[in-house]
Amino acid sequence: MDDDLIDETGAPLSRYTKLPGTGFFYPDSLDDERAERRASETISDSEAVVIADGDADGLACAAMIREAYGAALDVEPFEAAIAERAAGTDEGEPADGDSETTDDVAVDDTPDDAEPDDTPDDAEPDDAEPDDAEPDDPTENAHMESPVGLVSAGPYSLDTALERVVAYADDGIDLYVCDLCPDEFEPIEEALDALSASCASIRWFDHHQWDDAVAAAVRERGVDLVVGASDEECTADVTLRSLDHDFDERWAELAAVTRDHDLWIKEDPRSDDLADYSYWSGSEEYAAVIGAYGADLPPVVREYVETRRVEKAARIDAAVDRAVTHEVGDWRVAVTYGRCSQNEVAEALRERGADAAVIVKPAGSASVRGSEGFRHAHEVAGKVNGGGHPQAAGCKPDIYDDMLDYAHHWTTEGQACKRVILTAFEAVAEEVEADDADDVADAVADDDQ
Repeated sequence: MDDDLIDETGAPLSRYTKLPGTGFFYPDSLDDERAERRASETISDSEAVVIADGDADGLACAAMIREAYGAALDVEPFEAAIAERAAGTDEGEPADGDSETTDDVAVDDTPDDAEPDDTPDDAEPDDAEPDDAEPDDPTENAHMESPVGLVSAGPYSLDTALERVVAYADDGIDLYVCDLCPDEFEPIEEALDALSASCASIRWFDHHQWDDAVAAAVRERGVDLVVGASDEECTADVTLRSLDHDFDERWAELAAVTRDHDLWIKEDPRSDDLADYSYWSGSEEYAAVIGAYGADLPPVVREYVETRRVEKAARIDAAVDRAVTHEVGDWRVAVTYGRCSQNEVAEALRERGADAAVIVKPAGSASVRGSEGFRHAHEVAGKVNGGGHPQAAGCKPDIYDDMLDYAHHWTTEGQACKRVILTAFEAVAEEVEADDADDVADAVADDDQ
């Protein structure tokens, strides 16, 4: 493929936001080979390994664990690299800057995220680091430098991440899994069985809504699973209170600010800074910076984030302008398409009167966001190959068989995906109506007794 066909330089935003980022066109076989190599380099000889969602919440957990082990990376090389990007000397975008992640399939999806701006935020590469670093880039090998290895993953790649720990980790390591909730146990069963036998300990911190049977199966393998209330805590909160370490106050503040965005509280302006920065940086960089500075990002990072927000705002505006509102049962459902920040788009659509918002992404995934009047996002997503929270969920409908299907997806702004998701809304509306009718009937019966 001619590189110019996927080069966004000079292209109008109205066109390139309808297409996936360049990483989408990178063959899975090559990406898998690269991810396998990086996993080996990250995991081998590590004292502990953290598998974490690559959003602000998951990476805050990783930073806390490294702090507890005294294994944080030196932040200065990262600050130098950030300064170059902010100055425009590095025009390239980090690989996860346009990814459709974690937090877009089963977990992109907290009221974040909880997306998360997430998570499976969708079949994102298992690590989200740029692969085009210059040979003299001091951060090029950062993934190999800490004795606590960090592996970014989403719900759909959790099984692969666990299998790579089985393949490359020494016996007797401590394993942590953070901000990830498997929809089913079977995909992770074999790897978790092997790790239960080889690891010194396995601790799993999360705040998503777990299936009782899945949680029981995980705990039966000797895993210390701690799940916080999804509407009260983010996973950083869970991790902070679960680790046996004397953290100073800045870590509690980091958890609080992360929660502010992850649960869509939106009372602390710093939470948007953390969320945006985690989206636009690699996982090693983010963990190192917040590990050093906590929720108060240094000036060089704030400058970088502000330069990126100009583009972000334009994408949000484009997605909001494309939205069409549908009446489904008692709900107004706004549906749009494009590469954008789904949480901000959903918020804008709610302000325009939508009870629920659907943001269909060019890579084929979609985020479903609710409101106080619509708390069924996870039910809708669950009908189209996804899941999440009552007010924030993600999915990727199984409707893409070949590139012609994707071509149709791009040229019609996700028409088929939108139709499938709206059908799911209709099914949920019927179920809610039936449940309400049953409740009324039960109430009448009680009155007659």
